[in-house]
Amino acid sequence: MKLLRYDIIVLLLVTVWSGCGSNRTDEQKSSDQLTAQTFADKIEEVEYLQLVDVRTPEEFEKGHIEGAINIDWNGTDFTERIAKLDTEKPVFVYCLSGGRSSKAVEKLEEMGFGQIYELPGGMMEWRANNLPESTTSETAVGMNMQQYQALVKSDKLVLVDFYADWCAPCKKMEPFLNSIAADMEDRLTLVRIDADANPALCQELGVEALPYLKLYQGDGLMWEHLGFIEEPELRKQLK
Repeated sequence: MKLLRYDIIVLLLVTVWSGCGSNRTDEQKSSDQLTAQTFADKIEEVEYLQLVDVRTPEEFEKGHIEGAINIDWNGTDFTERIAKLDTEKPVFVYCLSGGRSSKAVEKLEEMGFGQIYELPGGMMEWRANNLPESTTSETAVGMNMQQYQALVKSDKLVLVDFYADWCAPCKKMEPFLNSIAADMEDRLTLVRIDADANPALCQELGVEALPYLKLYQGDGLMWEHLGFIEEPELRKQLK
């Protein structure tokens, strides 16, 4: 009887301890990931906007969300400039497709920001939803759809690789993409398109994240793939 009573007491203690641990985790959460439309709606709701674009100045110049300030995640002064923001007020963070913004959010949490809203789909998702953006350059950026269609129209297979210099999976795929192109040069053309330099084209083609592959024959799309792919699997698709 005493043994049974002891077991019940231990069970109650474990239950209470577990419940307290769960509550602390919820309280510590300070960031939310939002869809593009919800992100846009939330921006309209706040009185004091702290909207941070963590891409490079070159990317920012080509197109950004109105009201954003540019604090480059890879810049040497990132922490110094972020520290000037008000930790007591909400801060909105985005990049091109989520890679850099997720790292920036972790840093902001470490620095004690109370409420952080992230757009994990970045400018790619924003553009895919036809939401407005501002530019600091009057020059049109990248190729247009007519130029793209002319590029993929060929007697050979045309493999289009949408990439960015900051994209780690893109860099990992580049060597074997070049190897495949060399091995199949008699029947395959490899076209690499910098997503940062062609935002309008990516939006029109539905390229919302990287890496993104599209395979054409004639002028028709045969196959497409989002994300990293192993070389053997890609070669299988090209047979």
